[in-house]
Amino acid sequence: MSVEERTGGRTSRPEIRLVRRGFADPDAAVRRLAEPALHGLAGDTVLLDALGATADPDQALLGLARLLEALDEPEQHTLRDTLTTSKPLRDRLLGVLGASDALADHLARHPEDWHALVTFELQDMHPGAADFRHALTERVWAAEPARRPDVLRTAYRRCLLTIAARDLTGTTDLPQASAELADLAGATLQTALDIAAAEDPDTAAACRLAVIGMGKCGGRELNYVSDVDVIFVAEPREDVDEHHAVQAATRLAARLMRICSDTTGEGVIWPVDANLRPEGRNGPLVRTLASHLAYYQRWAKTWEFQALLKARPIAGDTELGAAYAAAIAPLVWQAAARDNFVTDVQQMRRRVVDAIPATELDRQLKLGPGGLRDVEFSVQLLQLVHGRTDPTLRSGNTLQALAALSDGGYVGRADAASLDAAYRFLRALEHRIQLHRLRRTHLMPTDPADQRRLARSLNTLINDDTRADPVAALQREWRRHAVEVRRLHERLFYRPLLDAVAELPLGAAGLSSEAAKARLEALGYADPAAALRHLSALASGVSRKAAIQRTLLPVMLGWFADSADPDAGLLNFRQISDALGRTPWYLRLLRDEGAAAEQLARVLSAGRLAPDLLLRAPEAVAMLGDPQGLQPRGRAVLEQEILAAVGRAGTAAAGVSAARSVRRRELFRTAAADVLGRLGDTPGQAVTTAGEALTDLNAATLQGALRACIAGWEARNGELPTRLAVIAMGRFGGHELGYGSDADVLFVHEPLLEALDEDAARAAHAVCHELRTLLASPSTEPPLLVDADLRPEGRNGPLVRTLASYAAYYRRWSHVWESQALLRAEPLAGDPGLGERFRALIDPLRYPGAGVPERDLTEIRRIKARIETERLPRGADPTTHTKIGRGGLADVEWVVQLLQLQHGHRLPGLRTTRTRPALEQAAGAGLLDAEDAAVLDAAWVLASRVRSAVMLVRGRPGDSFPGDARELSGVARYLGYGAGHSGELVDDYRRTTRRARAVVERLFYGP
Repeated sequence: MSVEERTGGRTSRPEIRLVRRGFADPDAAVRRLAEPALHGLAGDTVLLDALGATADPDQALLGLARLLEALDEPEQHTLRDTLTTSKPLRDRLLGVLGASDALADHLARHPEDWHALVTFELQDMHPGAADFRHALTERVWAAEPARRPDVLRTAYRRCLLTIAARDLTGTTDLPQASAELADLAGATLQTALDIAAAEDPDTAAACRLAVIGMGKCGGRELNYVSDVDVIFVAEPREDVDEHHAVQAATRLAARLMRICSDTTGEGVIWPVDANLRPEGRNGPLVRTLASHLAYYQRWAKTWEFQALLKARPIAGDTELGAAYAAAIAPLVWQAAARDNFVTDVQQMRRRVVDAIPATELDRQLKLGPGGLRDVEFSVQLLQLVHGRTDPTLRSGNTLQALAALSDGGYVGRADAASLDAAYRFLRALEHRIQLHRLRRTHLMPTDPADQRRLARSLNTLINDDTRADPVAALQREWRRHAVEVRRLHERLFYRPLLDAVAELPLGAAGLSSEAAKARLEALGYADPAAALRHLSALASGVSRKAAIQRTLLPVMLGWFADSADPDAGLLNFRQISDALGRTPWYLRLLRDEGAAAEQLARVLSAGRLAPDLLLRAPEAVAMLGDPQGLQPRGRAVLEQEILAAVGRAGTAAAGVSAARSVRRRELFRTAAADVLGRLGDTPGQAVTTAGEALTDLNAATLQGALRACIAGWEARNGELPTRLAVIAMGRFGGHELGYGSDADVLFVHEPLLEALDEDAARAAHAVCHELRTLLASPSTEPPLLVDADLRPEGRNGPLVRTLASYAAYYRRWSHVWESQALLRAEPLAGDPGLGERFRALIDPLRYPGAGVPERDLTEIRRIKARIETERLPRGADPTTHTKIGRGGLADVEWVVQLLQLQHGHRLPGLRTTRTRPALEQAAGAGLLDAEDAAVLDAAWVLASRVRSAVMLVRGRPGDSFPGDARELSGVARYLGYGAGHSGELVDDYRRTTRRARAVVERLFYGP
């Protein structure tokens, strides 16, 4: 922007000079320089240049004017003379005034404190807690007792002024400024404790009280404005009862907190937060050392040990504080051996991110992705894993710990340097934001003026030139560091694992085999030695394949570790890579398509079914890189492909094998989409979509297999003398198949006019028998078991009947349970005309015009009760058996089917083979309450999802929750429960099905 644009066309010489120096409002600056308080300074080019070098020259000039106006005339002259003759004072004072409105307000209220910027130079010595305590107590104890808390607040601001001045002028770096802020906090807490003790000496005499700094204060990396996290520990003095001593210490601690936290005219110093204590805000404010130890040994959660990593005595009884630190340290450094340690830490980080309001996510410097907490969490995670055996890592300070991790070979030197720079920049940015108004915030401001001030205050930390467009330069630098930090988990935690097994470039970390095993074990790998062997096989060597794998593996390891079975994920990835490693597109797909790599990692570590299917045809990985690759393809497309493949086959066996090959690939497509949550936005949609996709696939496979077997028969015997149709039954007919479901069917045939019935029956039986045999025969392809036991007379009856035979049987011998079974009959393969004639035959049986007679109703209830008592497997828990357990699939389906038998003849909407639509229609027709329908639907959906999850995880069907803890965890992950929450899944299942069972008792069995 030109000078003319910035001055609105008014370009007087003084205004031009001011604009060039960085003033945003030159008119106001000219007027202010003409005020009496600034008399003689308007022409001082040195002063104007110094103002122009500040973060906000307009703000600095205003603050200077306010300070001079608050001084008496002799002091004004002294300050003017010092400003013009002392560059250090000039830079410090104007730097503070240009960056902090709050400290400018303090100087306007206490103008004499400008001398602190002269007298508190300490000749480049960095002040510590003792220096700050001396500066505080010197003023506090000179005041009247009633005024001491207010004097402490004023003295605290005076000390804060000196830290900010050194920080803003670059005479101290960020870690030192943060350490000084922590030391000032410790000195302030000590002085507040002394004030509290002086106010009530009897209470103070009854106890020893130590204040343990936590969080950033404990790590000596405090912000300008932050809650100061503490824990209080007390012991009785000689001849004092412990209970009395703890009560006395509690009064002292509470008074200390009020002195620091109460708001007065000087403002709050900072809130003292004791919520990191045992039991949090619900626990006692003060405990004895023995009480602390008892809690941490029995009840503490993983995050509490992570917090204790920064614990440091900062005030109160020094001996007691040291004893606390010594007693707690061994517990902290054994925390990584706890079950689900890494998972707990990662879950805590995710909860923090999830709690950020959506409107703040992109502005969060501390908690958001790529923010400060990402660095801190990862450094702490590595400390806790490797600090068990390496005492050099036991620092509460993030940057010191990061340097130790690098020196010890746990983090690559280049990675550590990059993260060190990112952390320093983000902390400096956070400091400058807070310093402006001394308010606790971690959000990037949205006002361009605020961003301009920040950019100018950080110009030495920004790689770009900030003169042309400071705001754009700041945004670029911030985003650059945030992107680097987002990769920290991969870089810090996973990359060094490869260094233990592969030849990596100079500068990489030198993680030992034992350290690598410890890290893998902490990540949840059950067999870290085997995992290292897989990593070595994948990443060793100098080939292009190995180089790409070294790029992929760090992030892949992270995705595997975020699953229920990291070992299986890594093993499966190695097997896939061994099969496809020489295929050019495979590694290129994973390297260039980040989504494909993540999807593959999640699929490979989610269970056995999808990986087993993929390992038989690894080229199916390609569909993970296609945005539409996991969409169900539909019956027509599948049937067309399968029939084309069958048509190219020379024999029935080859044709069925071709159909099974397509089915295996499509099973993987559906299973992968299910694992990745691509089948629907709600659980109900996902269940419905999976059921339809699997039904379409099995129907198309049967159609192809039937075509192959008929062609094979005709090649041997001539034209087939009959028409054949396949009627789907059960869950197949209901379009509700699961991954482990058999295909329940009825076979029906209709002889051609010129054919003999006996010849037609033999031919039909031969074709259907061969179809069942070939689909179930041992093969590299998954079998499709075709179950015809629901046919008339069951397995003792003929496999295939004519339409007339079915009609005769149903007319004479049919039982009510067969009418119920026919509710789910639907023609899905073979001759469509014959299928429709069969449908017309059975409709009067399944939708009887007179409804269900009382004797049939009694029979249905009797059969249901008998199934519940006789068919539940021995030892199975009826509260968790998804099929015939209480409130499970059978309960819901029998209620729906009873309503269909009773009312299907008059309500066309009930004439569907699908359970959920029939339930919805029944509720809409008033046959049951909407609330009851919702309860039944929820139970049916959940039971269906559990069955699918069991098959996906175990690779074989099951109707109950797995007994193996890792398999149960996999089921829970599929259903959206985090690690360690498998018990919640089982509890939720029992609660949901218990409610459903109550509805079933009322609707199905009646009063």
